[in-house]
Amino acid sequence: MIPRAARRVLGLSRPRTFDVKIFQSTRWSSSSPRQWSTPLAKQIAEAIATTGPISIAAYMRQCLTSPDGGYYTANREGRDQFGRKGDFVTSPEISQIFGELFGLWLLTEWMMQGRKKQGVEIIEVGPGRGTLMDDILRTVSNFKSLASSIENVYLVEASPSLRAAQKDLLCGDSALEEVSTGHRSTSKYAGMPITWCEDIRFVPNEPDKTPFIFAHEFFDALPIHAFQSVPPSQTPTQTLSTPTGQISLNRPKAEAQKPQWRELLVSPKLPSSIITSSASCTKSKDPRPDFQLSLAKASNPSSLLLPNQSQRYKDLLSTADAVIEISPESHSYVAEFARRIGGSKHSGSTASSGVSPAPRKAEPSGAALILDYGPAETIPSSTLRGIRSHQLVSPLADAGEVDLSADVDFMALVEAALGASNNVEVHGPVEQGVFLEQMGIKERAEMLIRGLEKSSGQGTEVAGGSDQHPANSAADLETKKKAIGAAVERLVSRLPGRGMGTLYKALAIVPERGGKRPVGFGGGLGV
Repeated sequence: MIPRAARRVLGLSRPRTFDVKIFQSTRWSSSSPRQWSTPLAKQIAEAIATTGPISIAAYMRQCLTSPDGGYYTANREGRDQFGRKGDFVTSPEISQIFGELFGLWLLTEWMMQGRKKQGVEIIEVGPGRGTLMDDILRTVSNFKSLASSIENVYLVEASPSLRAAQKDLLCGDSALEEVSTGHRSTSKYAGMPITWCEDIRFVPNEPDKTPFIFAHEFFDALPIHAFQSVPPSQTPTQTLSTPTGQISLNRPKAEAQKPQWRELLVSPKLPSSIITSSASCTKSKDPRPDFQLSLAKASNPSSLLLPNQSQRYKDLLSTADAVIEISPESHSYVAEFARRIGGSKHSGSTASSGVSPAPRKAEPSGAALILDYGPAETIPSSTLRGIRSHQLVSPLADAGEVDLSADVDFMALVEAALGASNNVEVHGPVEQGVFLEQMGIKERAEMLIRGLEKSSGQGTEVAGGSDQHPANSAADLETKKKAIGAAVERLVSRLPGRGMGTLYKALAIVPERGGKRPVGFGGGLGV
């Protein structure tokens, strides 16, 4: 048993399972307070000291969106998570073509659904710096009939600093006003109104609207729960350690003889800085995570509920030590997408969030396009990662300073979408390289190169985005042409370690139409 004073120093609220031998030669010092890597890490540890170990989902939520130091929500002057100087680069930052193809996908779906003249909405969740939406709006503004049908553009963004960056890019000097659902301004493209909401639940859900929804590298940042299958217990009596002593739980013998899911939880890691061992008094120079994962000693509500929601999870229960990751928020978001496109399964029901209504639509309309990384069919297992300065780092260190993500369970998204509405189809996932090639990424790259060649020597800039610049010399022209080619190769390459073509997947949710595939998923325009 760890002494009470020692538990307070460690930030523990209850005894934990340690090898007793570790502490036989350990001396504790109250004069050496625990040093945490970040203020947020200290806050999380203090919360754990009160509530006990927390789920990975709770840890991720605090690290990414806490107002007191979250990775995306903290106001850090001069910080930019994106790009070469940041922590990671996303596909829209690599080439303007990526976002242009999203715009063309919207155009083709709009055409296939009868070229509606009004009520069209564009929604993006997790819009980053706004680069993707900027390319989408620039592209669709070239098609006047489509542009005039767009009534609203909604950006679902929880970060005030990112919202400011998006506003500057998309709206320029247009005023930003506060409205009941968030903030609003006017796009520099065709005067389209843009509204920012902190959650998709606050985006109005009207059955006569046609929403086109985009989610690029959004689901990988949503919190996950992790569960491990444990073998049957040898005894029907289970003993739990609590701050007030041992509690015996008597379970039916039949239940005790079955494998169970147990949740992997986050708790503070043993701090070498406050332990002096007789075996070694030298503090390790290697940085150590503030937290560690440990297996819950008993079932909890999450482990009893979440793994029983899909047969895919149930099938792995009998596999000893199998680990699965489940993201309830991902399921909720994609179900909301499906309901906005196809209407709710049941008249008068509401979205699982309990805020925005999910009415039955007279005519399903709209579409959702999701691009993210993860396996096409299998359930993600032990994929939680930290990313900083383009390097993989521990996700349990430097809370709030490190981006956290996990692989997306695409088949779980498929199940959630189909379970939310009877009037939608789901296509994919297909590899990003396949999707972009079918959308014409190489042909668009050739057009950009021809534009550069045409402008070479004229001292004029080709209209467009970031890939297009005036070519002042043959060498400069070749450099720009190679840059376009390299960007395309990076987006579509299937070679390990060289590109995103295989790791990233595309998924589409469209109105039910007898299995007719959308463009990019094996289908043609067909109008």
